[in-house]
Amino acid sequence: MLLFALLPPGPSPAAGKWAATRSARPAAMVHVPGGTFAMGSAAKEDGAMSMRHEKPVHEVAVHSFWMDATEVTVAQFARFVAATHYRTEAEKFGWSGVFRIDLAKWTRVDGADWRHPNGPKSNAKPDDPVSHVSWNDADAYAKWLGHRLPTEAEWEYAARGGLEGKTYSWGDELNPGGKAMANWWQGHFPDRNEGRDGYSGLAPVARFPPNGYGLYDMTGNVWEWVADRWDENYYAHSPKRDPRGPAGGSERVMRGGSYLCSENFCSNYRVAGRSHATPDSTLSNVGFRTVKDRRR
Repeated sequence: MLLFALLPPGPSPAAGKWAATRSARPAAMVHVPGGTFAMGSAAKEDGAMSMRHEKPVHEVAVHSFWMDATEVTVAQFARFVAATHYRTEAEKFGWSGVFRIDLAKWTRVDGADWRHPNGPKSNAKPDDPVSHVSWNDADAYAKWLGHRLPTEAEWEYAARGGLEGKTYSWGDELNPGGKAMANWWQGHFPDRNEGRDGYSGLAPVARFPPNGYGLYDMTGNVWEWVADRWDENYYAHSPKRDPRGPAGGSERVMRGGSYLCSENFCSNYRVAGRSHATPDSTLSNVGFRTVKDRRR
């Protein structure tokens, strides 16, 4: 994933008028039964990126929990904003990072935010995953619902869908039977996007098959913020039960990859793939989902 440093915040543009055209009720949640699994990857370097921070593979046990079946949508986030008058960090900064497919590069776009994902003249679709949200924004939304962000261990356990030791949330073959199983970049990033999955950018949530737990888009579409702070060596000393990540660190973990991950660059659509960014980072390919401990 391409990340570029945030520039000093500028004045925030007028929010403009926006209203969800569909129900903005919270996403349905699915129950993920507790269990033990092998977290991480022993895979060799694939040329696309280093996998050293996915090692060592280590046994982890997690308690059961409830998780959003889909990534939080624009419509759901709009409900939160309407109720709380919350302003995201991209709105406060007055800009956000947008990957321009036509230019094949990341750009700073003034006025880009969760309502206007490609700039002031664009409009987010209600059933798209919300993007341009920072970790701080995601955490605020989760707390408003009485939920929380998943731990990194919970996220990976849920993404595996009950499969043991598989590369992807559906198995070991990226395109089983030639079928696109998720929204990621087919072709050569960043100059050729073949769009064989039907999308050149964001896909509406739940357009691809769910995994074994009934969770959609755990692979690709948008990166998903999780609760943990980042430490590339954390796996070497991670607790064996319900790890919560390191106590300190200036960045937060993201999981799942996005529509910009490809075979030649950032193959983080693998269930073990990890990335990280500062908690105020906002980009056009970053979103989140929430979890809840108790039965609803």
